Amino acid sequence: MRRAVTLTLLAVFLSVLFVEAYASARFSPDATAPDKGSSDSVPAEISEGGPILSAGDGAPRSYRLPDKTIALTFDDGPDPWWTPRIQRVLDRYGVDATFFVVGSQVARHPDLVQRLVAGGHEIGVHTFTHPRLSTLAGWRRHAEYSQTQLAIARAAGVRTPLLRFPYSSQPDAVDDGEWELIREAGRLGYLVVVNDRDSRDWARPGVDAIVRDATPPGDSGAIVLMHDAGGDRAQTVAALERLIPQLLARGYHFTTVSGGLNRALARPALAPNPPASSADRWRGTALVWAVGIADGVLVGITVVFVAVGVLAIARTLLLLALAGRHARRRRSPAWSWGPPVTEPVSVIVPAYNEKEGIAAAVRSLAAGDHPGIEVIVVDDGSTDGTADIVEALRLPNVDVIRKPNGGKASALNAGVAAARHELVVMVDGDTVFEPDSVRRLVQPFADPSVGAVAGNVKVGNRHSLVARWQHIEYVIGFNLDRRLYETLRCMPTVPGAIGAFRRRALISAGGLSDDTLAEDTDLTMALLRAGWHVVYEESARAWTEAPATVAELWKQRYRWSYGTMQAMWKHRRALVEKGPFGRFGLPFLALFGVALPLLAPVIDLLTVYGLAFLGWTETAIAWAGMLALQVVTAAVAFRLDREDHRPLWVLPLQQIVYRQLMYLVLIQSVVTAVTGARLRWQRMHRTGQATVSGRA
Repeated sequence: MRRAVTLTLLAVFLSVLFVEAYASARFSPDATAPDKGSSDSVPAEISEGGPILSAGDGAPRSYRLPDKTIALTFDDGPDPWWTPRIQRVLDRYGVDATFFVVGSQVARHPDLVQRLVAGGHEIGVHTFTHPRLSTLAGWRRHAEYSQTQLAIARAAGVRTPLLRFPYSSQPDAVDDGEWELIREAGRLGYLVVVNDRDSRDWARPGVDAIVRDATPPGDSGAIVLMHDAGGDRAQTVAALERLIPQLLARGYHFTTVSGGLNRALARPALAPNPPASSADRWRGTALVWAVGIADGVLVGITVVFVAVGVLAIARTLLLLALAGRHARRRRSPAWSWGPPVTEPVSVIVPAYNEKEGIAAAVRSLAAGDHPGIEVIVVDDGSTDGTADIVEALRLPNVDVIRKPNGGKASALNAGVAAARHELVVMVDGDTVFEPDSVRRLVQPFADPSVGAVAGNVKVGNRHSLVARWQHIEYVIGFNLDRRLYETLRCMPTVPGAIGAFRRRALISAGGLSDDTLAEDTDLTMALLRAGWHVVYEESARAWTEAPATVAELWKQRYRWSYGTMQAMWKHRRALVEKGPFGRFGLPFLALFGVALPLLAPVIDLLTVYGLAFLGWTETAIAWAGMLALQVVTAAVAFRLDREDHRPLWVLPLQQIVYRQLMYLVLIQSVVTAVTGARLRWQRMHRTGQATVSGRA
């Protein structure tokens, strides 16, 4: 159910982006008409006629404006800057004009269209996204017209029978392809309007040239093409200030397209701006809202994109600076935790149905080179013979405790209660230690302020692609982060695979709790709040079995993510307490562990959006920049951890596939947390393939 909710939210989000991409289709102003093709099928009535074309199922007709009649027409608007300025010029001279509007712009600026209609100006359709109509399927052309009509109905309560194709020209430029479009539009009830005079203001040739090109010869009437959007229209405004007075002085009458047509006919045939139906107004409202929501979402995504970019860069710089400092300090010949720690250690292994890997794990622990290792395997109600396997090993320093199933925290507490020593190491049942891991892990306890030590977790089964991705993640996201957090004295998690604790620190923190699914994170946060210092010992390595399938990985990370959120909520009061965990640890975890991964998908969404709608080059460069940032971070992390760099060849694919999976896991975890659902602990399927080398 929760996964379905997650995928549904993603689908809705992608749908909104699609609406935005459609409504924001980039267009250029009506610069030039497409190359003219054959015109064999175009009737002479059209090619040699006037600029108002009627071509329904009846005989094709065209109409010219009477002498000394001018219809100024403006394409590509409305524009929030230029349309009002052009309208002010027209209104000052008492000139009514026809505005062929782009539907997506009407949806964004309905008030401008309302003002135009209220001022006596006429509205015409110029499509919804300004495409070349000849490249579209018939249904898409119909949608371009009808959606613009709906936007106009919502904005001004009117509809229009007038249509102008993007990139159209004059009657003699109509070819066979455009003639078919004109006939199709005629069957839909439209009069197609071209022009007599093209001012070519789109090219900004200068005010003199615009006025010259817009002025009809002699006393002939004309439909004049100009623009109120699509670029800088300052020359258009200035040209109107000269053109209108000049033509008025010559006795010209300015009118709208429908007004000019009515003057040419014996009886008026068109009513300017006829009212729209209530149904169209309601549908137009839905359309305008959809575009508005999509615009708002894109603005929000853009803001988030910038924020994510800044956070990602800041995190990378912080990691590289502090983690590098941490590594240099620890590897200095002068570095020492203090006198060697040789006191005995109790190693607790909670086990539930761990038959595949328990023998290798216990042998590696029992054979450690630290003096006085006691291994306690707590069988938590296993049904696969896990306890029998351990007992059959007959290792002298290994004890088995059998108890009814009560969960991992319960098993660990039972082990702590049975442990005979002050230093306690906790190990997952699928984890293999190196011979010196226990000894190295407990050396930081030479510092009496240290209450817990996190070891270096390695992926022990790197043969699958999914496991290799996790190997990279462990080196970059876990061990590099631990260097950062230790430097700030606020490490939030001692991993269950390899961690060491002082018994009295465990007691001061209240032991392990089953309040959350991340008992290791919960315990570590409690230790920090109790004033203990938690450190990272990179030389103490443990090889664990990572999930080898996507399904197993999803279950594990879902539990981790949700458990971490539970622990953060449980320890939220640390924000008002003294100590580095409240000042740095919890805010950093919320910012970089939850917020940044949760918001990071906008980078990939905008990448896909950009590739589809904004252009390949700019998008590819931006994505490559983010990948380069990841590669640099990975290279530094692998060098600090002394790992072979060859696995990094899968990093680009990890960014494309693996990262998206982690996004969905985190989103599902947030949905679970918000709904207050109780998630049960889910054990991962084991294969026993973890080895010290990481290669099966």
